[in-house]
Amino acid sequence: MRIGELEQRLLARFPRESAESWDKVGLSVGRPADEVTGVLVALDVSASALEQARARGANVLLTHHPLAIDPPATLTPEARDSSLAGACAYRAAALGVSVISLHTNLDRSIEARLCLGGLLGLEPASSLERPDDPGALGLGLLADLPDGLALEELAGRAAAAFGTEPRIWGEAGSAVRRVAVLGGSLGSFGTTAVCAGADVVIAGEAGYHTCQDVRTRGTSLILLGHDRSEEPFCGVLERACVDAGVDEAMISRAALGRAWWTCNGKERP
Repeated sequence: MRIGELEQRLLARFPRESAESWDKVGLSVGRPADEVTGVLVALDVSASALEQARARGANVLLTHHPLAIDPPATLTPEARDSSLAGACAYRAAALGVSVISLHTNLDRSIEARLCLGGLLGLEPASSLERPDDPGALGLGLLADLPDGLALEELAGRAAAAFGTEPRIWGEAGSAVRRVAVLGGSLGSFGTTAVCAGADVVIAGEAGYHTCQDVRTRGTSLILLGHDRSEEPFCGVLERACVDAGVDEAMISRAALGRAWWTCNGKERP
């Protein structure tokens, strides 16, 4: 299979048209005509992931987050001389590793919705973005808990499922019956969650004033960390590669490190 063919099969599953207009999905570095020798799946394009791909004989790095949203002004071997994106683009080309990314087009998929819901033991009723159309593509998810759950218990479930120490806004014993979930940054979807009647929204990250606003309007927040909230999508990418026709033996996942740590945490980079 050629790299361009793999890209097209992945985009058939996660259409480019469903990505945000500002997003950069698909092939960003590489030669479409080259034969695929192996695929390494990672959350981010990084120097470490590129080196791991090269070491494993993979000439495709498949990521969730794109190489860059805005094209780097310069390409140099070291990030300090240009930018992380510029250095990674330089290294990918130098190593002969093509980069394919599926970002907000994957975020909007039903597969992503089921992935996040499954980890939390939730049955998604719809996306968060389009709550009135359960079958439609859309960001995040909404789910109801008929028997309710204490916020503290749900936070513990999220911490175990995503392997993180979440930051929680809300009363520990407050009852949760409707849950909104969004991987990555919450942004304006905090308001969406409030308007959808969510008792809590689980997301990767949110700005301080966004949290204040959402909490004041009666919705609690559980913040997992941007990376931890979306690392499970690597499993979605692996399955998509297999279904696209790549031999499972040729697919591997990058070692998932941690770029940040907390004082109370046991895990440090």
